[in-house]
Amino acid sequence: MARTVIDVDDEMLADAAKIFGTTTKVDTVNAALEDAIKCRKRASFLNWIAEGGLPDLTGPVEAPADPHQVA
Repeated sequence: MARTVIDVDDEMLADAAKIFGTTTKVDTVNAALEDAIKCRKRASFLNWIAEGGLPDLTGPVEAPADPHQVA
C-alpha cells in the first residue's frame, strides 16, 4: 500500500468516522473511498439497466390473452 500525505477536513473526517464506525484516520479514509467507489459503480449499473442493458429482463410484461391460460 502506498503512503500518501494529504490534507483532510477534520470535521468531515470525524463525521465519516461516525458514519463508518471507524477509529483511525486510515480506516476512515479507506472506508470512505470504498463507499464512494461502490456508490458510483451501483449508479453506473443502474443507469446501464435503465438504458436497456438487460432487454430480456426489463422489457414490457404482457399478460396472456386468456387470463386462465398458464404460461
